[in-house]
Amino acid sequence: MRVRLAKTLLGYRGVRGKGTSLGGGRRWTRSWALAATLMLWSCTTGNNYETRPFFQPEYDLQSHGRKTLLDRVVETDPGSFTVKLAPAYLQDAPERIAVLPFTDVGSAEFVVDKIPLTHHTHEERMILAWTHAQRLRRAMQGYLSEREFALANLYGIDAVLKDRGIDTPKKLAQVPPQELGRWLGVDAVVYGEVVHYEAYYLFLGAAWQVGIRMRVVSTRDGSTLIEASGSRWDAQVLPALDLEDIAINSAQNILQLRDINLARAEEEACREIVKRIPLSNRLRENVEQQALAQSEASAAIASDPPPVPQHPLSPR
Repeated sequence: MRVRLAKTLLGYRGVRGKGTSLGGGRRWTRSWALAATLMLWSCTTGNNYETRPFFQPEYDLQSHGRKTLLDRVVETDPGSFTVKLAPAYLQDAPERIAVLPFTDVGSAEFVVDKIPLTHHTHEERMILAWTHAQRLRRAMQGYLSEREFALANLYGIDAVLKDRGIDTPKKLAQVPPQELGRWLGVDAVVYGEVVHYEAYYLFLGAAWQVGIRMRVVSTRDGSTLIEASGSRWDAQVLPALDLEDIAINSAQNILQLRDINLARAEEEACREIVKRIPLSNRLRENVEQQALAQSEASAAIASDPPPVPQHPLSPR
């Protein structure tokens, strides 16, 4: 098809215009046709790629998405994270995990420079606190689900807790992890707290700070497997020297307090924690073996012929 198109383009004869010689028009037309043919050839040959099989080792599996010192300097992020693991975590990592409702320990108000700018009613603060906690909880659920763990559905967890009257952080803390494991059918539960959820504005600089504290507790013996805490700053600094630039940059920094930047800080706070949890090769192998066994069992059931129904009057 490409050869036929090239012949068509090269065989094209331009229209002779006023003051234009036939030879010059032909030369210009052929040059244009040759350039178009080469461009078409390069575009089509770019689609011929090699066969690339699945299931290859991945580069930077645990470092991709985790901030380096350079990233923190460039983005003006003074936050840090600490993750502590139990000694036996890698040998006995939990397979099924339930992320319990998080708790917002802040004021549930819109706070800028430690000053609350809103004053909501008690009912509104309860809704706002639940909203803030749920945002971090869903982000944590999402990043954990990318790993070797099997996550219980959040709606199912909430339905079980609500059915048993566990509707406050105090009531949740009074239930032993072993009991929660039996209710939810999991090997570990995740407790979380939102410790920072506020904004800062200093004219030439503005930032969101989102801080989180979480624990992964075994439902077998109630021991703490993972304990992590830290905060993420989504900041913007716009230096200026004269009064006009100071006024413009100060007005521009107000846009840093948009909701989308707050959402980015929430996502990155949870991602930084999950990225610091080492991979459990033993758990990954167990998951693969279970999946293969289940696939073989399903194939065996599908290959068995269905029983032939017998007529009631037929002899046995």
